[in-house]
Amino acid sequence: MFILGQPSHLHMYSSPVIYQVAWDSCRALQAGNMQQKRNIQIIEWEDLDKRKFYSFGVFMTMAIRTTVYPATLIRTRLQVQKGKSLYTGTYDAFRKILRADGLRGLYRGFMVTTFTLISGQAYITTYELVRKYVSNYSKDNTLKSLVAGGSASLVAQSITVPIDVISQQLMMQGQGEHLTRFTVKPKIGAKHAVFFGQTRDIIGQIFAADGIRGFYRGYVVSLLTYIPNSAVWWPFYHFYAEQLSKMAPSSCPHLVLQAVAGPLAAATASTVTNPMDVIRARVQVEGRTSVTGTFNQLIREEGFWGMTKGLSARIISSAPTAIVMVVGYETLKKLSLRPELVDSRHW
Repeated sequence: MFILGQPSHLHMYSSPVIYQVAWDSCRALQAGNMQQKRNIQIIEWEDLDKRKFYSFGVFMTMAIRTTVYPATLIRTRLQVQKGKSLYTGTYDAFRKILRADGLRGLYRGFMVTTFTLISGQAYITTYELVRKYVSNYSKDNTLKSLVAGGSASLVAQSITVPIDVISQQLMMQGQGEHLTRFTVKPKIGAKHAVFFGQTRDIIGQIFAADGIRGFYRGYVVSLLTYIPNSAVWWPFYHFYAEQLSKMAPSSCPHLVLQAVAGPLAAATASTVTNPMDVIRARVQVEGRTSVTGTFNQLIREEGFWGMTKGLSARIISSAPTAIVMVVGYETLKKLSLRPELVDSRHW
Protein backbone atom coordinates (compact mmCIF):
# COMPACT_ATOMS: atom_id res chain seq x y z
CA MET A 1 0.00 0.00 0.00
CA PHE A 2 1.32 3.41 -0.95
CA ILE A 3 0.20 6.76 0.38
CA LEU A 4 1.52 9.90 -1.31
CA GLY A 5 3.86 7.65 -3.26
CA GLN A 6 5.45 6.25 -0.08
CA PRO A 7 5.47 2.66 1.21
CA SER A 8 3.01 2.14 4.08
CA HIS A 9 5.71 1.29 6.59
CA LEU A 10 7.34 4.64 6.01
CA HIS A 11 3.99 6.44 6.30
CA MET A 12 3.50 5.62 9.94
CA TYR A 13 6.75 7.44 10.72
CA SER A 14 6.06 10.37 8.44
CA SER A 15 2.42 10.97 9.55
CA PRO A 16 3.32 13.28 12.48
CA VAL A 17 5.38 15.38 10.11
CA ILE A 18 2.55 15.56 7.56
CA TYR A 19 0.00 16.43 10.25
CA GLN A 20 2.27 19.15 11.58
CA VAL A 21 2.73 20.62 8.11
CA ALA A 22 -1.02 20.51 7.53
CA TRP A 23 -1.68 22.16 10.90
CA ASP A 24 0.86 24.90 10.21
CA SER A 25 -0.67 25.48 6.80
CA CYS A 26 -4.16 25.83 8.28
CA ARG A 27 -2.92 28.29 10.89
CA ALA A 28 -1.11 30.30 8.23
CA LEU A 29 -4.23 30.34 6.06
CA GLN A 30 -6.40 31.40 9.01
CA ALA A 31 -3.93 34.14 9.92
CA GLY A 32 -3.91 35.28 6.31
CA ASN A 33 -7.71 35.48 6.25
CA MET A 34 -7.75 37.45 9.52
CA GLN A 35 -5.10 39.80 8.16
CA GLN A 36 -7.18 40.25 5.02
CA LYS A 37 -10.16 41.18 7.19
CA ARG A 38 -8.09 43.62 9.23
CA ASN A 39 -6.55 45.35 6.23
CA ILE A 40 -9.08 47.80 4.88
CA GLN A 41 -9.43 47.41 1.14
CA ILE A 42 -9.71 50.73 -0.65
CA ILE A 43 -12.38 50.78 -3.34
CA GLU A 44 -10.68 52.26 -6.39
CA TRP A 45 -12.10 54.11 -9.40
CA GLU A 46 -12.13 51.06 -11.67
CA ASP A 47 -14.26 49.13 -9.11
CA LEU A 48 -17.18 51.58 -9.36
CA ASP A 49 -20.39 51.72 -11.35
CA LYS A 50 -20.09 55.39 -12.38
CA ARG A 51 -23.82 55.92 -12.96
CA LYS A 52 -24.66 54.94 -9.37
CA PHE A 53 -21.63 56.82 -8.07
CA TYR A 54 -22.74 60.19 -9.44
CA SER A 55 -26.44 59.69 -8.68
CA PHE A 56 -25.84 58.96 -5.00
CA GLY A 57 -22.98 61.49 -4.79
CA VAL A 58 -25.24 64.52 -5.24
CA PHE A 59 -27.35 63.55 -2.22
CA MET A 60 -24.27 62.85 -0.12
CA THR A 61 -22.72 66.24 -0.90
CA MET A 62 -25.96 68.09 -0.10
CA ALA A 63 -26.34 66.25 3.21
CA ILE A 64 -22.81 67.24 4.23
CA ARG A 65 -23.31 70.91 3.30
CA THR A 66 -26.56 71.11 5.26
CA THR A 67 -25.07 69.46 8.34
CA VAL A 68 -21.96 71.60 8.72
CA TYR A 69 -23.05 75.00 7.41
CA PRO A 70 -23.88 76.55 10.82
CA ALA A 71 -20.37 75.75 12.10
CA THR A 72 -18.88 77.20 8.91
CA LEU A 73 -20.82 80.44 9.40
CA ILE A 74 -19.70 80.71 13.03
CA ARG A 75 -16.08 80.01 12.08
CA THR A 76 -16.13 82.77 9.45
CA ARG A 77 -17.55 85.35 11.86
CA LEU A 78 -15.00 84.45 14.55
CA GLN A 79 -12.13 84.74 12.08
CA VAL A 80 -13.19 88.10 10.67
CA GLN A 81 -14.10 89.90 13.93
CA LYS A 82 -11.51 92.16 15.54
CA GLY A 83 -10.30 90.51 18.72
CA LYS A 84 -13.44 89.50 20.62
CA SER A 85 -15.55 92.47 19.65
CA LEU A 86 -18.64 90.40 18.86
CA TYR A 87 -18.19 86.91 20.27
CA THR A 88 -16.00 85.40 22.96
CA GLY A 89 -15.95 81.95 21.41
CA THR A 90 -17.78 79.30 19.42
CA TYR A 91 -20.59 78.67 21.92
CA ASP A 92 -21.09 82.39 22.55
CA ALA A 93 -21.42 83.00 18.80
CA PHE A 94 -23.90 80.14 18.44
CA ARG A 95 -26.02 81.43 21.34
CA LYS A 96 -26.06 85.05 20.16
CA ILE A 97 -26.85 84.22 16.52
CA LEU A 98 -29.65 81.87 17.57
CA ARG A 99 -31.09 84.49 19.93
CA ALA A 100 -30.91 87.33 17.40
CA ASP A 101 -31.98 85.58 14.19
CA GLY A 102 -33.18 82.13 15.17
CA LEU A 103 -32.25 78.98 13.27
CA ARG A 104 -32.52 80.94 10.04
CA GLY A 105 -29.56 83.07 11.12
CA LEU A 106 -27.30 80.01 11.20
CA TYR A 107 -28.10 79.38 7.53
CA ARG A 108 -27.58 82.92 6.22
CA GLY A 109 -26.18 82.62 2.68
CA PHE A 110 -26.76 78.86 2.59
CA MET A 111 -28.66 78.75 -0.71
CA VAL A 112 -25.67 80.19 -2.54
CA THR A 113 -23.50 77.32 -1.30
CA THR A 114 -25.77 74.74 -2.94
CA PHE A 115 -23.90 75.56 -6.14
CA THR A 116 -20.91 73.86 -4.55
CA LEU A 117 -22.60 70.58 -5.47
CA ILE A 118 -20.75 71.05 -8.76
CA SER A 119 -17.40 71.48 -7.04
CA GLY A 120 -18.16 68.48 -4.80
CA GLN A 121 -18.61 66.21 -7.80
CA ALA A 122 -15.52 67.71 -9.45
CA TYR A 123 -13.54 67.04 -6.26
CA ILE A 124 -14.36 63.35 -5.88
CA THR A 125 -13.95 62.71 -9.62
CA THR A 126 -10.52 64.36 -9.69
CA TYR A 127 -9.46 62.53 -6.53
CA GLU A 128 -10.36 59.10 -7.89
CA LEU A 129 -8.93 59.72 -11.37
CA VAL A 130 -5.62 61.08 -10.06
CA ARG A 131 -5.31 58.11 -7.65
CA LYS A 132 -5.74 55.80 -10.62
CA TYR A 133 -3.16 57.74 -12.67
CA VAL A 134 -0.55 57.81 -9.88
CA SER A 135 -1.03 54.08 -9.29
CA ASN A 136 0.53 53.51 -12.72
CA TYR A 137 3.80 54.84 -11.31
CA SER A 138 3.61 53.98 -7.61
CA LYS A 139 1.65 51.60 -5.39
CA ASP A 140 2.40 53.66 -2.27
CA ASN A 141 -1.02 54.58 -0.86
CA THR A 142 0.31 57.63 1.02
CA LEU A 143 1.74 59.11 -2.17
CA LYS A 144 -1.44 58.40 -4.14
CA SER A 145 -3.60 60.00 -1.44
CA LEU A 146 -1.38 63.07 -1.08
CA VAL A 147 -1.15 63.84 -4.81
CA ALA A 148 -4.81 63.05 -5.49
CA GLY A 149 -6.04 65.07 -2.49
CA GLY A 150 -4.05 68.14 -3.50
CA SER A 151 -5.11 67.90 -7.15
CA ALA A 152 -8.78 67.47 -6.24
CA SER A 153 -8.66 70.57 -4.06
CA LEU A 154 -7.06 72.62 -6.85
CA VAL A 155 -9.91 71.79 -9.22
CA ALA A 156 -12.66 72.22 -6.61
CA GLN A 157 -11.39 75.58 -5.33
CA SER A 158 -11.43 77.02 -8.85
CA ILE A 159 -15.20 76.46 -8.76
CA THR A 160 -15.79 77.14 -5.06
CA VAL A 161 -13.99 80.46 -4.48
CA PRO A 162 -16.55 82.69 -6.26
CA ILE A 163 -19.34 80.95 -4.31
CA ASP A 164 -17.41 81.43 -1.06
CA VAL A 165 -16.84 85.12 -1.76
CA ILE A 166 -20.58 85.71 -2.18
CA SER A 167 -21.72 83.48 0.69
CA GLN A 168 -19.20 85.00 3.13
CA GLN A 169 -20.48 88.48 2.39
CA LEU A 170 -24.01 87.22 3.12
CA MET A 171 -22.80 85.53 6.33
CA MET A 172 -21.41 88.82 7.65
CA GLN A 173 -24.53 90.90 7.05
CA GLY A 174 -25.76 92.53 10.25
CA GLN A 175 -22.36 92.25 11.95
CA GLY A 176 -21.30 95.85 11.41
CA GLU A 177 -20.23 97.67 8.26
CA HIS A 178 -16.60 97.77 9.41
CA LEU A 179 -16.40 93.96 9.00
CA THR A 180 -17.55 93.73 5.40
CA ARG A 181 -17.14 95.83 2.27
CA PHE A 182 -20.67 95.33 0.99
CA THR A 183 -23.99 95.78 2.74
CA VAL A 184 -27.35 94.58 1.55
CA LYS A 185 -29.84 97.44 1.21
CA PRO A 186 -33.09 96.32 2.91
CA LYS A 187 -36.28 96.92 0.99
CA ILE A 188 -38.52 99.68 2.29
CA GLY A 189 -41.45 98.24 4.20
CA ALA A 190 -39.91 94.74 4.35
CA LYS A 191 -38.45 93.32 7.50
CA HIS A 192 -36.07 91.08 5.59
CA ALA A 193 -34.86 91.38 2.05
CA VAL A 194 -35.82 88.44 -0.13
CA PHE A 195 -32.99 85.93 -0.49
CA PHE A 196 -32.50 86.29 -4.22
CA GLY A 197 -32.61 90.06 -3.86
CA GLN A 198 -29.83 89.92 -1.25
CA THR A 199 -27.70 87.66 -3.42
CA ARG A 200 -28.24 89.75 -6.53
CA ASP A 201 -27.43 92.90 -4.56
CA ILE A 202 -24.13 91.46 -3.26
CA ILE A 203 -23.13 90.12 -6.70
CA GLY A 204 -23.83 93.51 -8.25
CA GLN A 205 -21.75 95.34 -5.64
CA ILE A 206 -18.80 92.96 -6.00
CA PHE A 207 -18.81 93.25 -9.79
CA ALA A 208 -19.15 97.05 -9.70
CA ALA A 209 -16.24 97.40 -7.29
CA ASP A 210 -13.79 94.80 -8.63
CA GLY A 211 -15.13 93.28 -11.84
CA ILE A 212 -14.73 89.53 -12.44
CA ARG A 213 -11.52 89.54 -10.38
CA GLY A 214 -13.58 90.38 -7.31
CA PHE A 215 -15.15 86.93 -7.37
CA TYR A 216 -11.69 85.34 -7.20
CA ARG A 217 -10.40 87.50 -4.38
CA GLY A 218 -8.44 85.25 -2.06
CA TYR A 219 -8.06 82.53 -4.71
CA VAL A 220 -4.34 82.09 -4.11
CA VAL A 221 -4.70 82.02 -0.33
CA SER A 222 -7.58 79.54 -0.71
CA LEU A 223 -5.29 77.26 -2.68
CA LEU A 224 -2.60 77.69 -0.02
CA THR A 225 -5.19 76.68 2.61
CA TYR A 226 -7.19 73.90 1.01
CA ILE A 227 -4.61 72.13 -1.14
CA PRO A 228 -2.43 71.34 1.92
CA ASN A 229 -5.57 70.56 3.96
CA SER A 230 -6.80 68.05 1.40
CA ALA A 231 -3.32 66.68 0.73
CA VAL A 232 -2.81 66.10 4.48
CA TRP A 233 -6.31 64.78 5.23
CA TRP A 234 -6.35 61.79 2.89
CA PRO A 235 -2.98 60.24 3.88
CA PHE A 236 -3.78 60.70 7.58
CA TYR A 237 -7.25 59.25 7.05
CA HIS A 238 -5.85 56.06 5.55
CA PHE A 239 -3.06 55.99 8.15
CA TYR A 240 -5.44 56.27 11.12
CA ALA A 241 -7.81 53.72 9.58
CA GLU A 242 -5.01 51.18 9.16
CA GLN A 243 -3.69 51.76 12.69
CA LEU A 244 -7.17 51.36 14.14
CA SER A 245 -7.72 48.19 12.12
CA LYS A 246 -4.62 46.64 13.69
CA MET A 247 -5.88 47.37 17.22
CA ALA A 248 -9.55 46.50 16.70
CA PRO A 249 -11.00 42.96 16.67
CA SER A 250 -11.17 41.42 13.20
CA SER A 251 -14.97 41.33 13.50
CA CYS A 252 -15.19 45.12 13.88
CA PRO A 253 -16.88 46.67 10.81
CA HIS A 254 -14.50 48.67 8.67
CA LEU A 255 -17.03 51.48 8.40
CA VAL A 256 -16.78 52.07 12.16
CA LEU A 257 -12.99 52.29 11.98
CA GLN A 258 -13.20 54.67 9.02
CA ALA A 259 -15.77 56.83 10.83
CA VAL A 260 -13.30 57.25 13.71
CA ALA A 261 -10.30 57.82 11.43
CA GLY A 262 -12.07 60.64 9.56
CA PRO A 263 -12.38 63.10 12.49
CA LEU A 264 -8.82 62.32 13.63
CA ALA A 265 -7.51 63.18 10.17
CA ALA A 266 -9.72 66.29 10.03
CA ALA A 267 -8.44 67.57 13.39
CA THR A 268 -4.86 67.02 12.25
CA ALA A 269 -5.35 68.79 8.93
CA SER A 270 -7.35 71.66 10.51
CA THR A 271 -4.65 72.35 13.08
CA VAL A 272 -1.92 72.41 10.43
CA THR A 273 -3.75 74.72 8.01
CA ASN A 274 -5.78 77.01 10.31
CA PRO A 275 -3.38 80.01 10.07
CA MET A 276 -3.91 80.19 6.31
CA ASP A 277 -7.65 79.75 6.78
CA VAL A 278 -7.78 82.83 9.05
CA ILE A 279 -5.89 84.87 6.47
CA ARG A 280 -8.11 83.55 3.66
CA ALA A 281 -11.30 84.63 5.46
CA ARG A 282 -9.96 88.15 6.07
CA VAL A 283 -8.70 88.58 2.52
CA GLN A 284 -12.06 87.56 1.04
CA VAL A 285 -14.36 89.43 3.45
CA GLU A 286 -12.32 92.62 3.95
CA GLY A 287 -11.26 92.90 0.31
CA ARG A 288 -7.53 92.74 0.96
CA THR A 289 -5.05 91.97 -1.81
CA SER A 290 -1.88 91.13 0.09
CA VAL A 291 -1.51 87.83 1.91
CA THR A 292 1.71 88.90 3.64
CA GLY A 293 0.21 92.27 4.57
CA THR A 294 -2.83 90.56 6.12
CA PHE A 295 -0.55 88.18 8.00
CA ASN A 296 1.64 91.00 9.34
CA GLN A 297 -1.34 93.07 10.47
CA LEU A 298 -2.92 90.06 12.20
CA ILE A 299 0.32 89.32 14.07
CA ARG A 300 0.76 92.97 14.98
CA GLU A 301 -2.80 93.38 16.30
CA GLU A 302 -3.46 89.99 17.90
CA GLY A 303 -0.14 88.14 18.08
CA PHE A 304 0.37 84.53 17.07
CA TRP A 305 -2.77 83.55 18.99
CA GLY A 306 -4.66 85.30 16.22
CA MET A 307 -3.67 82.41 13.96
CA THR A 308 -5.72 80.03 16.11
CA LYS A 309 -8.96 82.04 15.79
CA GLY A 310 -11.84 79.85 14.78
CA LEU A 311 -9.78 76.67 15.25
CA SER A 312 -12.17 75.14 17.77
CA ALA A 313 -15.13 75.96 15.50
CA ARG A 314 -13.22 74.52 12.58
CA ILE A 315 -12.47 71.28 14.42
CA ILE A 316 -16.05 71.12 15.70
CA SER A 317 -17.33 71.56 12.15
CA SER A 318 -14.72 69.27 10.61
CA ALA A 319 -15.43 66.36 12.99
CA PRO A 320 -19.08 65.83 12.01
CA THR A 321 -18.16 66.77 8.45
CA ALA A 322 -15.54 64.04 8.44
CA ILE A 323 -17.90 61.48 9.97
CA VAL A 324 -20.70 62.31 7.54
CA MET A 325 -18.29 62.47 4.62
CA VAL A 326 -16.50 59.23 5.48
CA VAL A 327 -19.65 57.25 6.24
CA GLY A 328 -21.41 58.79 3.24
CA TYR A 329 -18.47 58.46 0.87
CA GLU A 330 -17.51 54.91 1.84
CA THR A 331 -21.19 53.87 1.75
CA LEU A 332 -21.51 55.61 -1.61
CA LYS A 333 -18.55 53.65 -2.96
CA LYS A 334 -19.87 50.40 -1.51
CA LEU A 335 -23.30 50.97 -3.07
CA SER A 336 -21.62 51.91 -6.36
CA LEU A 337 -19.48 48.78 -6.57
CA ARG A 338 -19.78 46.80 -9.75
CA PRO A 339 -22.14 43.85 -9.03
CA GLU A 340 -19.45 41.19 -9.41
CA LEU A 341 -17.31 42.84 -6.69
CA VAL A 342 -19.98 43.33 -4.00
CA ASP A 343 -19.14 40.17 -2.05
CA SER A 344 -15.39 40.76 -2.22
CA ARG A 345 -15.36 43.68 0.23
CA HIS A 346 -15.49 43.26 4.00
CA TRP A 347 -17.96 45.80 5.36
